[in-house]
Amino acid sequence: MSPQILTSVGACVEHVLAQAGSALRVATPLGLGKPNVLLNALYARVAGDAAMRLDIFTALSLARPQWKSDLERRFIEPFLARHLGADYPDLAYVAAQKAGALPANVRIHEFYMQSGAMLGVESAQRDYTSLNYTHVARDLVDRDINVIVQLIAAREEAGRIRYSLACNPDVTAELLESMHAAGAPRPCVVGVVHPDLPFVGNEAEVEAEFFDALLFDQANRHTLFALPRANIDPAEYAIGLHASALVRDGGTLQIGIGALSDALVHALLLRQRDNAAYRAGLDAVGARVGESTPAARLGNLDGFTTGLYGASEMVMDGFMHLARAGILRRRVYDDQALEQALEDGSIEDTLHAHAADALYACGALGPFVDKAELARLLRFGLLPEGTQLGFTALQLPDGSSLPLDLGNAEARAQWNRVLAGRTLREGRYLRGAFYLGSREFYAWLCGLKGADFDGLSMTRVSDINQLYGGRESLDALQRRDARFFNTCMMATLLGAATSDALENGQVVSGVGGQYNFVAMAHALAGGRSILLLRATREQRGKVESNILWNYGHTTIPRHLRDIYVTEYGSADLRGKSDEDCILAMLAIADARFQDGLVAQAKAAGKLRHDFEIPPAWRGNTAESIASALKQGELAPYFPAFPFGSDFSSEELRLLPALARLKAISASKLKLALFLLGAYLNRPHVADGELLMARLKLDQPTTLVERLTRRLVLAALAGRN
Repeated sequence: MSPQILTSVGACVEHVLAQAGSALRVATPLGLGKPNVLLNALYARVAGDAAMRLDIFTALSLARPQWKSDLERRFIEPFLARHLGADYPDLAYVAAQKAGALPANVRIHEFYMQSGAMLGVESAQRDYTSLNYTHVARDLVDRDINVIVQLIAAREEAGRIRYSLACNPDVTAELLESMHAAGAPRPCVVGVVHPDLPFVGNEAEVEAEFFDALLFDQANRHTLFALPRANIDPAEYAIGLHASALVRDGGTLQIGIGALSDALVHALLLRQRDNAAYRAGLDAVGARVGESTPAARLGNLDGFTTGLYGASEMVMDGFMHLARAGILRRRVYDDQALEQALEDGSIEDTLHAHAADALYACGALGPFVDKAELARLLRFGLLPEGTQLGFTALQLPDGSSLPLDLGNAEARAQWNRVLAGRTLREGRYLRGAFYLGSREFYAWLCGLKGADFDGLSMTRVSDINQLYGGRESLDALQRRDARFFNTCMMATLLGAATSDALENGQVVSGVGGQYNFVAMAHALAGGRSILLLRATREQRGKVESNILWNYGHTTIPRHLRDIYVTEYGSADLRGKSDEDCILAMLAIADARFQDGLVAQAKAAGKLRHDFEIPPAWRGNTAESIASALKQGELAPYFPAFPFGSDFSSEELRLLPALARLKAISASKLKLALFLLGAYLNRPHVADGELLMARLKLDQPTTLVERLTRRLVLAALAGRN
């Protein structure tokens, strides 16, 4: 049945209520795929009528970052107005939830939250659902979902409109199939067309009949939520360098989002573009890759000749940079025999002069061509389009023919001549479940054409995050030498990881796909899970270790321990004894905390009592990392914003000063002394008035504004 075409948000709200009634159980995608305008309209309707009810099931409700002080507001508010645009519709339920003002008839159930955004927000913490991303569709079946709303992309070609689930093909189709299999009523499925949402094809493309209603309303043509490009500090750069040495040419890559992933991508680019500088960077941060270390055994340091294949839950800017650099270029094919032939080296993407013999010998070309085999050969580009199946031979478009029986050398010789020089089709260089990134990233997606467009596959999260589902052997072939990079907050000496919540139960983010990727790394021959973390964190002005003896909450259990990377190196824990794990983790811990960790391990009887910390480990200091990468000839290779910045020149000048003030403000005494010094020294900054104008402090009128102005100028001048 054709979907109902709607042209206003108000009409869509009425349609949803007519189909689902007054108790709405709405599923909507995580991240970019939420139709904010429609969700806000549904929320307003229910919030204004106590007889109605709204339950929203989702994840990662994107929201503008909130300032914690007037100074932060002066910096962030103008930036966000420029970056997101005045037209970006914030989600009304997020603001209400943070303010503790959600109506009693509205509940928000999320399985993954914007990192740290909902700490201390009681309704969000109570209604959080802890589950793996791959289980979302299964578990929503029991929630009696009666509405699905999703932002989608559309493209008109030859008088026909094509539709794509675009940024979020992750769960929707599987949820509908699961509900149908369970005998549940079909929900009302609304596709909200956003004209600027990048269109992707392949598995993300759906027919119009996939939807019950399609909403075309210019109210939805708002600025897309774009992530600002992040800065990378020396510790993060060091983590990226250590991690990059674990990546093997011809392998598979999963990366997440954030500064640590950006640092990894930057290191991979440096490895490809300037290998000498890359190796110098590794030496500078103490990567002993020439010894029997994880990097020496599992990765390599040379550039990429075969290239990498991306199989990642999230597709983001990093993959764009790797594709542009020619690193993300290994293509995989959804054909077991062809993929095996590629792995064995029998063929390459462009077929050689004896391809028919090679394919026949390895079983990738059958002894006889029938209708099904012809369709397969056409699909993957082994034969030219227009080839027809005759009674005794294949008829090629140029009028020549090929024998159907390949059982003899003469027949294969004819096939060799036809196959030579042909390039395989239907290859994918990147598969993901959802995309989210910067403005530049969205522009890149919109500009993909030809093989670059066809090689990107957005698909179901269950196809990406796990091996199960009937194609395990093919997935294992495609994901050879997999390196699944994720981040965690803390790790224990025995190899457990904390990534999603605190020990008091407060949820920071969510499990998402991390557990699945860790488990998959153990299931894949040659696969490795690599968890990235900074060795320390600063809390209320005090430095604390992120490597602990024990912690009251675990995301990844110790029996799935694999590789950890900090700025001080990598620790391979797989298959190791507890004591060997402790030693490996101590070697990548910050020197300030090693003695305390050793004492705890010895007290638990897990570390021999005569153990002493090697002198080399005492060099694990933040100062050593900063001096290694920010001084001398290496400094230009590690800029603050390696991928460009969305901040203006004035904002880039202000950022270090504001960061310094934030650190000082953690201590009231330090802040008071700093302010006193600012008044006594009366700091002068050459472009101070321009910078003060950016913060609207050029003409202070209150005592607070005058104090704030003096503090910022002092921080800019570098005064203590």
